[in-house]
Amino acid sequence: MQRRQGRVNAGLLLLLYQISQVGLQNIPSVTLAVLVLNIFFFLNPVRPLHEVCISVNEGFYRQNWQRLLLSPVHHADDWHLYYNMISMLWKGIMLERKLKSVWFAYIIAVFSVLIGVVYMALEFMLVKILNDPSYEMNCAVGFSGVLFALKVLNNHYNPGRVSSVLGLQISSKYACWVELVAIHLISPGTSFAGHLAGILVGLMYTMGPLKKIMKACAGGFTSFTDPDRPRDYYSGYSDYYYYRYPDYQNTTPRNYYDYTGGLTEEEQLERAVLNSLNERDFGGATYNNERRPYGFWFPPEQNSEEEIRRQRLRRFDRR
Repeated sequence: MQRRQGRVNAGLLLLLYQISQVGLQNIPSVTLAVLVLNIFFFLNPVRPLHEVCISVNEGFYRQNWQRLLLSPVHHADDWHLYYNMISMLWKGIMLERKLKSVWFAYIIAVFSVLIGVVYMALEFMLVKILNDPSYEMNCAVGFSGVLFALKVLNNHYNPGRVSSVLGLQISSKYACWVELVAIHLISPGTSFAGHLAGILVGLMYTMGPLKKIMKACAGGFTSFTDPDRPRDYYSGYSDYYYYRYPDYQNTTPRNYYDYTGGLTEEEQLERAVLNSLNERDFGGATYNNERRPYGFWFPPEQNSEEEIRRQRLRRFDRR
């Protein structure tokens, strides 16, 4: 490992300033760890860039597989680091809170390696299609491939947004594709195949089999959790929560899905609003004078006219 020498790194200083403005306490743990890791390897690179970058020649033919791990966390210069880490900061804050830290760390690890593999596959295809061996020598470094994959995930979990690309308002659904072309036109030295590999891996997760494969591989580890599964705020990642009544000495387990009716957090909120409106309409009365079950209550599909008439009479009797 060697320490980077030379000029003052304005991009690094600006990055540290931006992080301080956000506040370390506001940055989720995995996102912060990724920022620190990339800054550390920028200041203390393991090897020179030409010995850590990934290419078909180095990664496939020479089987230097360690480059799959090293290339994403090394950057060409301070501004390369700055733009990538600023993007990681905001994407990480949004996605890590949505997916939770353990699963988000799992995604970062898998994406970092898989994008390098897809990148080599794309470059190899260009060699065969264009009959140009020079594509085997194209060597890429940087975290931008992972960032393009995270952008696909962010657009998937937050649909309907509009992104500004070169002053143009683009639907978030297509923003990553527009950015892919725009970045290559503005800065031809960037790796088009590396960025495209990130988009493809992101689509493999959101629309393809990658997410299911990752779940299957993580099935034996209790610390992993399904990001789409409703979570219990009482017990974190547990499938059960415990409640205690004053007259009982022991706690009684109750299944979380029974409590929520199998609804997601958004569906629970919608159901709570509908129930609240129903209670207001009927003056807080319970149907058939029965106690509603504990947890989320699903109202009857339709009441008879006689039942509605009795409910209205009870409502006016209270007045």
